[in-house]
Amino acid sequence: MPHSFGLRARTRHMFSRNFREHGAIPLSTYLKNYKVGDIVDIKANAAVQKGMPHKFYHGRTGVIYNVTKSAVGVIVHKKVGNRFMEKRVNIRVEHIKHSKCRQEFLDRVVANAQKKKDAKAAGVPYNLKRIPAQPRDARHVSTKFNVPQTIAPIAYETLL
Repeated sequence: MPHSFGLRARTRHMFSRNFREHGAIPLSTYLKNYKVGDIVDIKANAAVQKGMPHKFYHGRTGVIYNVTKSAVGVIVHKKVGNRFMEKRVNIRVEHIKHSKCRQEFLDRVVANAQKKKDAKAAGVPYNLKRIPAQPRDARHVSTKFNVPQTIAPIAYETLL
């Protein structure tokens, strides 16, 4: 029997709800505020078939360009051939959530502002740039009171 190529083909696990997350959708899903320019993650909720994104967009991240009563418009970049096309997808709010991809950056902005304020008050310069992990400092090990020891593996013993 030939397999089908329908809209929801090969989505058995993709659209299934997680363990202990079945049943009614929490009201907090509907009470979240979405604004134009917000970055959102698309994760289809199979309990709601209306306004469901195509399986390609499941797990993608996009930017909101339009907000309506019960849905939002999201811009997602899709690779087609050798280029990226800007796709505009209209999705209900049950199938999206705010992305945490900018959270580290926003936290760093707040921390840098505080460090800059403290450094200015103390009158010392402070570097706000991220620095890659530096090599560890050099150490000198003395063998005067620290005799080198030869370490050998323990012989293999059978328990029979």
